[in-house]
Amino acid sequence: MEVTRRATREGFGEEILKLGKANDNIVVIDADIGNSCKTTAFAKELPKQHLNVGIAEQNAAGLAAGLATAGKIPFVTTYAVFGSLRMAEQIRQTICYPNLNVKIACSHGGLTPANDGASHQAIEDMGVLRTFPNMTVIMGADFNATKKLVEQAAKVYGPVYLRFTRDAIPVIYGEDETFEIGKAKKLMDGEDVAIIANGDTVHLALDAAKKLNEEGVSVKLFDMHTIKPLDREAVLEAVKVGKIVTVEDHNIINGLGSAVSGSSRKKAEPRS
Repeated sequence: MEVTRRATREGFGEEILKLGKANDNIVVIDADIGNSCKTTAFAKELPKQHLNVGIAEQNAAGLAAGLATAGKIPFVTTYAVFGSLRMAEQIRQTICYPNLNVKIACSHGGLTPANDGASHQAIEDMGVLRTFPNMTVIMGADFNATKKLVEQAAKVYGPVYLRFTRDAIPVIYGEDETFEIGKAKKLMDGEDVAIIANGDTVHLALDAAKKLNEEGVSVKLFDMHTIKPLDREAVLEAVKVGKIVTVEDHNIINGLGSAVSGSSRKKAEPRS
């Protein structure tokens, strides 16, 4: 059976156009790479809700903050490496500290942009932005998950970082699947080992889990699409298995693995 493969950035492009047509407060701010971020259809069909600031991501962040104070819901689109590192100070100071309703929607997350070279491979982005106050950090596992999570991100108030893949990956969810920010999806249940995966590694973890099951190893598998806020209940359920493997297309430092490790620790008792 042939597996359908689609890049999650394409899911964003379809969903943001749909959302923009339904709500004229939604604005897309491009940094001269609308073709890569799949916002060209939005720009063509909704020109009054679209701005292109050129190769000036820091300016885009400031503009988005201003629009948010006026009641708009801006989505800043660029590559993940620029939307996290180049924009870091502006996101921290002008978006996260005042808790403004700005969404940073970035393609080319992780190592998948191999053809573009190391300068375009974002392997620190989720870790950097996870440290900022009020920031929600999300990466959908496939095309359909991404569409639903973009929809949820538009509804929730506050800063959100949405991470997308450049390359096509297998579609593992149906169009009618439901998602909730901060609530992991349990794809398999087992008692020998727990796997917690994020983004474009979920389909790899699913393949591995199926092979392990065939070999007699019972696997519990979670799609942790939101690494902040993390689903602590899912993590504690995985802890009860006794063995946890985290899988992510990200630096091992401060990403999903660090989030799971920190969340699994017993909370300190309040001081009297």
